Formats: sequence, C-alpha cells, structure tokens
Amino acid sequence: MSTRGVVAPGVQVCSLKVDTPQSIPSSASYTIVRFPYGAAEPTDRFEMHQALQPDGSTVTNYATDDRSGLIRPSRAGWGSLYALIQWEAPTATSGTVTEYRDQFVRDPLGETATPNDTTATDHRAATPGGQFWTKSWGIFVTPDVPLALRVTHNGTVGPLLMTLAEFKLVIHPAA
Repeated sequence: MSTRGVVAPGVQVCSLKVDTPQSIPSSASYTIVRFPYGAAEPTDRFEMHQALQPDGSTVTNYATDDRSGLIRPSRAGWGSLYALIQWEAPTATSGTVTEYRDQFVRDPLGETATPNDTTATDHRAATPGGQFWTKSWGIFVTPDVPLALRVTHNGTVGPLLMTLAEFKLVIHPAA
C-alpha cells in the first residue's frame, strides 16, 4: 500500500544509508552520493526514495545512476536534513588531500525551473587518518523539488573512496 501523498499526523521520514564504498573523483565539481533501494534502505515508509521515477523510468543500478541519490519530499513542510560522511584515508592513488567539501542541494539534476540551489556547503580541512563528519540543516521542502547530498575533495592525483554515507530527511508540518 502506497503512503505517498497521504496526510499523516506527525513527521515523515526518509533515511538512506550506503556502506558500499563510492569512488569520488578529485575535482572542483560535486558528485551526488548514491543510495540503494528497497530492503537496503533503513526506512522509506513515505516513498521518498523509489527506483520508479516520476517520469515513469526505473533506476536499474543505483551505483551508476545519479537519480538514486535523490530524496523526493512526500509533502511540503519544514525539512530537517541530516548527513553522515566517512572517507578513507588518502592513499598514493588519491595523492594529497587538503580539503573536503559537502553540501545539500535542491534539484541537482535540473528537473525544475531553479536547479542546483545549494545550501549548507561545508569546506573542511583534512586531518590525519580518515575523515568522519555529520551535518544537519533546515529548509522548507516541497514534493516537486528533489534533494540530494553532494561531495567532493581536492586529491592531487585521483579519486578517493567515500566509505559510508547516510542522508536523511524529516518533514515537519508547517503552518
């Protein structure tokens, strides 16, 4: 039974997690963090992260399709966004890394009139060993504007593995 669009009391939650390492290229461009579907998800009771896309197409491989990184809010309201990001320690393959960046973004794939509206962008200096961060941010959300978590780094040689990520949206009713 679908609960998408159902007006339910209280908050509506989508909680995504991926622990399969993702190779993130070294560049000034951001990469959308991709998340698996179905039983691999911690929770998506309100169908905000579905392989079947609004245009009728289906994401067949979450690891290669940026649409698997989208949360599509189930209703309008005040959205509390949360993320957890863990990176491997730099290697000879990635080279020296001095900065890591992450951000939340509205409509990263250009589906609306105002694509790539970024918020809560953080630039972080590298520390010895692996890099482990959490972040939270609040924004108004609507069902017609998908959200994503994006990351990048400035490795001097090549890609770096992001080893764990979580992305969560909690929608609170707003008057």
